[in-house]
Amino acid sequence: MSPLISAILLLGLGLGTTITFASSNWLLAWMGLEMNTLAIIPLMAQHHHPRAIEAATKYFLTQATAAAMILFASATNAWITGEWDIAQVCHPFSSTLITLALALKLGLAPLHSWLPEVLQGLDLTTGLILSTWQKLAPFALFLQIEPVTPAIIWMFGIMSILVGGWGGLNQTQLRKILAYSSIAHLGWMILVMQYTPSLTILTLLIYIMMTSSAFLLFKFNKSTDVNSLASSWTKAPILTTLAPLILLSLAGLPPLSGFMPKWLILQELTKQSLFITATLAALSALLSLYFYLRLSYAMTLTLSPNNLLGIAPWRFQESRLNTPAAILTMATLLILPLTPTVVAIMTW
Repeated sequence: MSPLISAILLLGLGLGTTITFASSNWLLAWMGLEMNTLAIIPLMAQHHHPRAIEAATKYFLTQATAAAMILFASATNAWITGEWDIAQVCHPFSSTLITLALALKLGLAPLHSWLPEVLQGLDLTTGLILSTWQKLAPFALFLQIEPVTPAIIWMFGIMSILVGGWGGLNQTQLRKILAYSSIAHLGWMILVMQYTPSLTILTLLIYIMMTSSAFLLFKFNKSTDVNSLASSWTKAPILTTLAPLILLSLAGLPPLSGFMPKWLILQELTKQSLFITATLAALSALLSLYFYLRLSYAMTLTLSPNNLLGIAPWRFQESRLNTPAAILTMATLLILPLTPTVVAIMTW
């Protein structure tokens, strides 16, 4: 794909998300979501591989279904109440249908089955965009609507954390593991959204940093499955040394940055007297911890049997990924001491 076309598509991605951010009208928000979808599909299908075409088709059908649900629900709400305003969705039918449509767009369980399959058919760069940037616009709408039945939000949150943990246990493909990791993190965000929206935004930002670090790490190593991680030492020894910390930060272990949002979310759920919900979420995080530990073991404690001739090719490698990977890695590892400052900003 030529640089000009790539630049136009990336501009369309940015413009679609910006329109959704800035809109207070459902028609403009729907238009921004459609621009996002139409801009990323050529990026998905750029390699002309059957898996990439299949992924782009599945993504288009899923997003078109969700967009049609949003348009139908907002038109129904306007018909009943006379309001197109995003914050004025007060009819139970419209509110429930929009919540389901946004959950389908994000890939929340039980509407998640498209996400691992689509991510598996993409290259790591497009997968990074799908896992990070494409979550922003639906979340902006999620934060503006008032769900009529909070039980639906609770169901999405708990099921996403459980499915994200269970689904990743038996996977060997890194992109599917990252997809289930994304589902689990989205569950944590949705769970606390109705109580502290600012904490949801903080969790989303930290998730984007950690996921970007993981995708850049795998892209630098040219790894797509667990077995290929064994040769990481010969490609990037310094980055491979930090890789377990990045993965354990995604798992939410202290004293890494990923522990901060989970800590604050469990604290908020406890304040709301949701002790069973907090316990279920904390125990389900152990499922994700298992497959992150398995990736860490495959990357740092095993040696590839056939890499004797290429003992140090990393000395001759130059990559444009070095600087962003280094910045994101440091942010992934070292933000936890800023927790008191972050809490003070959220409560200010």
